[in-house]
Amino acid sequence: MAAADPRPGVLLCASAIGYYGDTGDQAELVRDWEAAAHQASAAGIRVASFRSGVVLAADGGMLGRLLLPFRFGLGATFGSGRQYLSWISLTDEVRALRFLLGSADAAGPFNLTAPAPVTNAQFTRALAAALGRPALLNLPTVVLGTALGEVASELLGSARVMPARLRAAGFSFAHPDIATALKAELSA
Repeated sequence: MAAADPRPGVLLCASAIGYYGDTGDQAELVRDWEAAAHQASAAGIRVASFRSGVVLAADGGMLGRLLLPFRFGLGATFGSGRQYLSWISLTDEVRALRFLLGSADAAGPFNLTAPAPVTNAQFTRALAAALGRPALLNLPTVVLGTALGEVASELLGSARVMPARLRAAGFSFAHPDIATALKAELSA
């Protein structure tokens, strides 16, 4: 990038909240990835690393996979239901990326998560309410792993990550709570 003509003014480095907590090799990969991107700052390029939480979008990812069973009244709490989910609406993810691109002082790591993480039980109740369906079931960890594969780790892992630096930089969320976010993403 240093040799690019014209040199870019900013580099957004995509990563994940896997940076935090007991995520083994994933956390190492995130640290290495961000360290490599940070080298661009020596060339005078502003580097902002964004660590995304679970992005809620009706047409993909975790939410997309959960919609069909929930619509059939088969919504369920997973595992204990006490594990935290640090999420962000797709709308706010895109808005936050635009904000980081346009904020001349935004450099370093930023958590792209909503300011109100929820437990799996809270998420389950909110999604069921947004769809007007019941969610009375509980899926044990073993069943969840078999049914959803790697997506199960998003539901069984617990991460309570806050967007402190993003908010301090002046970003305001369109969907700060799970009910607002689900309503918006499901109507998009």
